[in-house]
Amino acid sequence: MDHPTVGILHPGSMGAAVAACAATNASEVLWCETGRSAATTARADRFELSPVATMAELLERSDIVISLCPPAAAEDLAHEVAGHRFAGVYVEANAINPVRTQRIAVRLGPAATVVDGGVVGSPPVGGKTPTLYLSGPADAAARIEALFAGTAVHTAVLGTEVGKASALKLSYASFQKTSRVLVALAVGMAREHGVDQELIEVASRRTDSYLAEPEYVAKTAARAWRWGPELEEAADALAAAGLPPEMLRATASTLARWNDAKDDSELTLTDALDRLAQP
Repeated sequence: MDHPTVGILHPGSMGAAVAACAATNASEVLWCETGRSAATTARADRFELSPVATMAELLERSDIVISLCPPAAAEDLAHEVAGHRFAGVYVEANAINPVRTQRIAVRLGPAATVVDGGVVGSPPVGGKTPTLYLSGPADAAARIEALFAGTAVHTAVLGTEVGKASALKLSYASFQKTSRVLVALAVGMAREHGVDQELIEVASRRTDSYLAEPEYVAKTAARAWRWGPELEEAADALAAAGLPPEMLRATASTLARWNDAKDDSELTLTDALDRLAQP
């Protein structure tokens, strides 16, 4: 069985947890500690990832590199990797639109083999089991499937065309994350008129309504700094398909009002709605 050395770029909450799952079938999982925060270091230590001092060392030692970073940084990171002439399998698993993913594949080729990846679901901790959708060269995609076999990260191959996994990820995100923002707007409007509890009661009659989960608004606010850029990417994908992107751009603009609530686990529903009401 193949036991590759894996490099993770960079170990955020999703990346570190996914990397820890990869460690099940890898010989070692590396991350570059230079320039990273104390929080990132602590997270990497918690998941028992192996630190290296430089990006060059990580790329030289890695057979497979997984890129999981904020969407805006995806191409710059790929450009840096290309500069080191990385020649292994590069999993572009960021929430970016298919055009950008294809551009990255061109930039890294022909030395590296690029597999398009899209993670749907929460980080694989506490019983969560996200799915990593894959598209790209069959042999490389099969290696990624084997890497996560028997772990909390499920995999599904969508075909050989780079861009398919990114398209599925953004299609799902455009609905799921916009829906959460609409909950905040609906509850905020109802609260202004003193009928927020009545709204929740009405929504609770339908168990599949996000409106029945107003407590999730605070979680949405804490994740807004990540969700906003992701929806901008989804909006670009809509525009490229000839579909109107305005709803997603407006949602991203709404999320930006919560940017200062980054990863605030103590935020309450009232706090989140109050911040949303500030210009």
